[in-house]
Amino acid sequence: MPLTYDVRIYSIETRRDRPKPYRVRWLVGPQKHSKSYTVKAQADGRRSELMTALRRGDQFDVETGLPATELRIQGSRVTWYEHTRAYVDRRWDRLPAKSRRNDADSLATITPALMRSVTGRPAPGALRAALYGWAYNRSRWDQEPPAEVASVLRWVEKNSLPIAALEDPATLRLALDALSTLQNGSPAAGSTARRKRACLSDVLGLAVERRHFSVPVNPLSTVKWTAPKSVEEVDPASVANPRQIRELLSAVRNQGARGAHLEAFFGCLYYALMRPAEATGLTEAQCYLPREGWGDVTLRGGIVHAGHVWTDDDRAHQARHLKARAERDSRVVPIPPVFVTMLRSHIERFGTAPDGRLFRTSRGGVIQDTGYGEVLAAARAEALTPHEFESPLARRAYDWRAAGVSFLVFLGVDPMEVARRAGHSVAVLLRVYAKVLARAQERANQKIEAGLREWDGEAPSPGGRLGDTR
Repeated sequence: MPLTYDVRIYSIETRRDRPKPYRVRWLVGPQKHSKSYTVKAQADGRRSELMTALRRGDQFDVETGLPATELRIQGSRVTWYEHTRAYVDRRWDRLPAKSRRNDADSLATITPALMRSVTGRPAPGALRAALYGWAYNRSRWDQEPPAEVASVLRWVEKNSLPIAALEDPATLRLALDALSTLQNGSPAAGSTARRKRACLSDVLGLAVERRHFSVPVNPLSTVKWTAPKSVEEVDPASVANPRQIRELLSAVRNQGARGAHLEAFFGCLYYALMRPAEATGLTEAQCYLPREGWGDVTLRGGIVHAGHVWTDDDRAHQARHLKARAERDSRVVPIPPVFVTMLRSHIERFGTAPDGRLFRTSRGGVIQDTGYGEVLAAARAEALTPHEFESPLARRAYDWRAAGVSFLVFLGVDPMEVARRAGHSVAVLLRVYAKVLARAQERANQKIEAGLREWDGEAPSPGGRLGDTR
């Protein structure tokens, strides 16, 4: 609600039938406010304070009814730690488990930098564990923490700076430096630093909303900040070509029963450009698999591993909607005949879980990244040369998705269509796959140059068409 000069202060009302009979009443904009007192002198004093603020030209807050000067004093008493706990509490119920964990990670990174004193400061590991695992995990707020954790949190509560202190650019820089650096002192990845800065911005935005600052402006907007430099482009050395993918898929299939079950999982990442979470949650109902020709998969979400301490049902995994999409949005990805055949064979051989999932553990559970990571490591050792094995070639599950995207880019498929199939923006495609696009451009340049050489010194006959050299 806004601040306003539209204030009316009424005479003290006396109500003899109440325990606190003397009531101060005032109107701020359209909102009525009141405060009752036992002694009339107290009510007179409060009314006098309000009248003084009005005469000196203070604006009043419509929601709380307080003068702006009192709001600033009140804000100076709220600490960073108190405010961030309120921030977590406010967002918890509407956030997915992984986002809760990300918030806790961001706040546990920033909070140690915003302390009044270093006297008695806990060890960095103990400080982070207490903040990440307890202070910013609301599911544990009704539990009694271990004695060592409680001791750390008492120190944090005692030494936390006021939230209003972050109006000072020098103090705000402490927070920005903390989120830009890892615990070992090395720079954080650019994407990680930007994610944590977004959390900081949201926290400060809530402080603006609650009138904890002297002016209604997010302090981050007044400080220039650049994310740490980091490599976000796909490394061409990690991108397997179609021949290598075929050999790796064969090697995956050779890794016993678990490998045979996961062959189509890795096929999902390459042929359908899926994220691992999307492939993990893929069901038979999402697949259109004709006997001949192209099929498609309709992706509506995935299964994300967040950890049971961050979920409401105490499960380690949580079903999520598509990344950066609305909750019920979907993405249809055409799949080539070779992959249609692979999925059909997988379903015929292994069937599905009771909920229709194509991929699961031997007990029907959700497949783990550690499990398919072990299979991939063994397959790389079998299929690749010693030099290739030591390289980053197809080392991570995400490298398979990158290989699929890179192949389409290399073939000259419209970048907008590649981005749509992969489920991200054209801007991300152009930034992340810049090196791959550069190679595709080289190929295009060679074609153009060859065409120019073919026509060098020759010209079409009058009235002839392009390509007609007669």
